[in-house]
Amino acid sequence: MKVNTQSVNFVADQKLVDFIQKKMDKLDQFFDKVICADVYMKVENTSEKENKILEVKLSVPGDEFMVKKQCKTFEEATDSASQSLERLLKKRKEKLRAHA
Repeated sequence: MKVNTQSVNFVADQKLVDFIQKKMDKLDQFFDKVICADVYMKVENTSEKENKILEVKLSVPGDEFMVKKQCKTFEEATDSASQSLERLLKKRKEKLRAHA
């Protein structure tokens, strides 16, 4: 799956980009028609520890899923986002099966 990663106001290291790619690739197991994922990472300027924001826009034929997570680390946010997307994709697949 094609994953476009964008980090706002900082440079994401390769490890993080690879981690996100791996997590997004796993989503192919749940729905094989995923076109691409756009991942946006931001660091909020607050005193809170949970200042890492990760947004994922997942494109599938005829639809798009948006998930936004805010956590202490981008890895944690990626995990959380991929779990949410996994649920959304499973629901979508069930809906398609029901109509077939």
